[in-house]
Amino acid sequence: METEAVANLIRTGLPGAEVRVTGDGSHFDAVVVSSVFGGKSPIQRQRLVMETVRPQIESGELHALSIKTFTPDQWTGQGG
Repeated sequence: METEAVANLIRTGLPGAEVRVTGDGSHFDAVVVSSVFGGKSPIQRQRLVMETVRPQIESGELHALSIKTFTPDQWTGQGG
């Protein structure tokens, strides 16, 4: 898979999210910024993102995805 394809899957599943993906074709790192994460635990946030790529993970097309999630306020605080 290409990084932009992974990013587009996440954007489709989490409309309005800011998504940045890097990777090597099978292992990817994603930074996802979305207001939907407000009030959610880190595990809940991870699950929301993983749901957007579940078919690709189950098929083996996507082997690994490391995720960092932020609300817009947290992202601004990170210098994003």
